[in-house]
Amino acid sequence: MQLLLVRHAIAVDRSTAIHPDDDYQRPLTSKGRQRMREIAVYLNKLVPQIDLLATSPLLRTVQTAEILAQSFGNITPTKASVLSPGQGSDEIKTWLTSLAPTDESTYMLVGHEPDLSQLVGWLSVGVPKSVITLKKGASCLLQCKTPLEAGTCMLQWLLSYRQINLLTN
Repeated sequence: MQLLLVRHAIAVDRSTAIHPDDDYQRPLTSKGRQRMREIAVYLNKLVPQIDLLATSPLLRTVQTAEILAQSFGNITPTKASVLSPGQGSDEIKTWLTSLAPTDESTYMLVGHEPDLSQLVGWLSVGVPKSVITLKKGASCLLQCKTPLEAGTCMLQWLLSYRQINLLTN
């Protein structure tokens, strides 16, 4: 199975948000939206077909997923509370396993840091620690064996917005 992990795009700073105490309601900035549109086009070239697009229920990740969905043929994003900030790798693994992925499945997960980096660590080296850093809008692709277990995935690539921009210009 392939797991395409995407960190949400640039969001409004918490201190300037309309509801600074409600982290769930921070939207993407116009710069974040524009960059994610560029990223989505490139990701669609690298991974042309996805079977599932799942997102944290926080507004900034939902908006990121909606932009990605448009690029991938209007696939409908699924909100998954297990992708909310602070959820553990074990919970995500249990959820992913419940979806019954096959070796041919490709799932895109839109989430947050440090959770996504910890998931990469858990899946690739068996330790739920950050082994990479996903900047806002960055993505990585993992090739995983099924059934999904700790330490059974291999990092295929990791790309930041800046790297994607250099590759496309």
